[in-house]
Amino acid sequence: MPKLIVVNRAGEEQAVDGSAGLSVMEVIRDNGFDELLALCGGCCSCATCHVYVDPAFADILPAVSEDENDLLDSSDVRNETSRLSCQLVLTDAMDGLRITIAPED
Repeated sequence: MPKLIVVNRAGEEQAVDGSAGLSVMEVIRDNGFDELLALCGGCCSCATCHVYVDPAFADILPAVSEDENDLLDSSDVRNETSRLSCQLVLTDAMDGLRITIAPED
């Protein structure tokens, strides 16, 4: 069971258990982080699940799709580690993944 380290907008860090096969967005939402809105429910159509990913995990994450890239481009707070958490499916290799919930646009 991979662990996810979540940093909320206040800078508070919490480790939560996830299940391989769930999206990072689902794990965050299911663990009570209300500031991650995820309005589209994981359809890659709204960018309200925007997170910053620890660069140490960049090599094991899937590539950014064209749709994800277009949605991230609409954000004023995008940076080089921005991802949509609905597009990151948790695997055992991601154990310890540290993400920070991006500021609200």
